[in-house]
Amino acid sequence: GQTETTAQIGNSPGQPVKAGSMGRPLPGYRVRLVDPATGDPRDVEGELCLELDPRPVPLMSGYQERSGVYDLDMNTYAFIGNVYHTGDVVSRDDDGYYTYVGRADDVFKASDYRISPFELESVLIEHPAVAEAAVVPSPDPVRLAVPKAYVALAPGHSPSRELALDILRFAREALSPYKRIRRLEFAELPKTISGKIRRVELRDAEAAAVASGQRGEFAFSEDDFPTLKR
Repeated sequence: GQTETTAQIGNSPGQPVKAGSMGRPLPGYRVRLVDPATGDPRDVEGELCLELDPRPVPLMSGYQERSGVYDLDMNTYAFIGNVYHTGDVVSRDDDGYYTYVGRADDVFKASDYRISPFELESVLIEHPAVAEAAVVPSPDPVRLAVPKAYVALAPGHSPSRELALDILRFAREALSPYKRIRRLEFAELPKTISGKIRRVELRDAEAAAVASGQRGEFAFSEDDFPTLKR
């Protein structure tokens, strides 16, 4: 669910639960998957949208600015194409179950593979030293972009080369080769007033760092560790 609506997808009573899946569309909602960039229909993976004919009763009427004035820009984007755009990218299996992939503006490509930061972050926080993690694209001359993880450590752990290697190894055991986290930096994660990680700030910072050729004191790359298998 979102602030703008009630829960859209879930597991109704008596419905079999699939591990990792959010469930199926709940009563009152008809959903559609579209390409986040073009708006074209998608069958397996795309941005989750709510059909507006008929309009779901629990859906907000629209956005307004702090002054109370109708926010034309936000509403034009949110309701384009006779659907409400949630901004969430999901995948749908043959049984109609939906699995969360990530926010439309967070998903990126590495070597032409779509990367879900949410999936990589879910692996990282399983490591006992990791309190929080945010994965963003890091510009790369060969792959165009590679996954980089910004990691906030749990109490009792300090940033070090040895810990970076251990976390990279840990993640590799759970991820396919094309999803590997190839760069890592220990850092305090910037957040909004509501506590959400400001990924755009991390993306901009990483792009600037790569462009300048500079690297932070606690930033590491897989190239720093010859013992890591390719």
